[in-house]
Amino acid sequence: MPTTPQRDCSAPTIVIGAGPHGLATAALLNLSGELTVILERSDRAGASWAQRYDHLRLHTTPSTSNLPGLSMPRQAGPWVSRDDYVRYLEHYVAHHRLDVRVTTPVQRIERSEAGSGAQWLVHTPDGPVAAGAVVVATGRCHTPNVPDWPGRSTFTGTLLHSAHYRSPVHYRGRDVLVVGAGNSGTEIAAGLAGAGAERVRIAVRTPPNILPRSSARWHAAGRLTQALPLSWRDRTSLLTQRLAVPDLTSRGLPRPRTGLYTRHAREGVNPVLDHGFVDAVRSGSVEPVGAVQAFEGPDVVLADGTRLRPDTVIAATGYRSNLHDLVGSLGVLDEAGQPLTVGAQNHPAAPHLYFAGYTNPLTGVLRQAGIEARAIAHALRREKARAPLRIPQLGDRTTDARDKGHAPR
Repeated sequence: MPTTPQRDCSAPTIVIGAGPHGLATAALLNLSGELTVILERSDRAGASWAQRYDHLRLHTTPSTSNLPGLSMPRQAGPWVSRDDYVRYLEHYVAHHRLDVRVTTPVQRIERSEAGSGAQWLVHTPDGPVAAGAVVVATGRCHTPNVPDWPGRSTFTGTLLHSAHYRSPVHYRGRDVLVVGAGNSGTEIAAGLAGAGAERVRIAVRTPPNILPRSSARWHAAGRLTQALPLSWRDRTSLLTQRLAVPDLTSRGLPRPRTGLYTRHAREGVNPVLDHGFVDAVRSGSVEPVGAVQAFEGPDVVLADGTRLRPDTVIAATGYRSNLHDLVGSLGVLDEAGQPLTVGAQNHPAAPHLYFAGYTNPLTGVLRQAGIEARAIAHALRREKARAPLRIPQLGDRTTDARDKGHAPR
């Protein structure tokens, strides 16, 4: 069985992405004594959170949203707002003294031919950076995904992805169709209705599993029931929904037939935590309609043949991780473009290349950030303990990037 190449521990570990997963991993690597540099394509840490819609609130409680080594401030309340969470991430950078190099996009990662061991070259517009290990933490929600609906280019109204939606106040008096009934779509629809949009409809392909917002605390119960059969958990979840959420069938949104656990296992879809959506549907201020089939000029054609003529269509249709340019040549992605290994696991073809933030667990992605960060830090710490002592030589390419100025700024 082939052995894993020895990591060059004198080279820095490069973390790509200054979101929660990247920051948590860098913080724990720093505590382990690893020289760690974070490369971030935008002009600030937590930029993807700062760019989300202004009425967003976390769907997990503060205790399950903390990153390692720093608790969420109490004044943020039980449902942390977008702005409070961005401030928390900025404070996290300062608290852990993280070395974040902003406006430094990474173009690709390739194996280094120089020297021995599993050393990588991280290519940036300012040149390559040598790394002993690399953590890719650009995340699942990297690139907005808008389906290629027939006739999409002919639509004469406004079409945008939910990533580019900021505030409901811009849609007062307008007819808006939201496409997608996940957490973002349902929140946006409820926000639009509450802010005075003339008409709000939401296109639903599969009825979502909806739970009350207070059910965010069910994450703990979810962890306790993970060992139970899927069918038992599904029946329990469907019963909970029947007891806690009104039947909206008469309003065009039937109850789901598939339990939330099976749907998550098959599609990676999490349940919707209700932030006012149920009341908006019950009152008629948000109208569920069928799935979008096509566009024809000013019309949106639904699967049942119905034609709508909204002013604006907001596609809450998810994201792509978009890793092909970065690591597509390394053989570490599956057919869908997702990493074959995540967390502390390495692909045999790419030792010391880690991926953090590419799962969507029912127990919460922010909690998962800490779990994956601890696992990666432990793996690198264990490897460092096994590595022979190496004395850097004059002219080494892997000397401290911060001291020598080789890392991009």
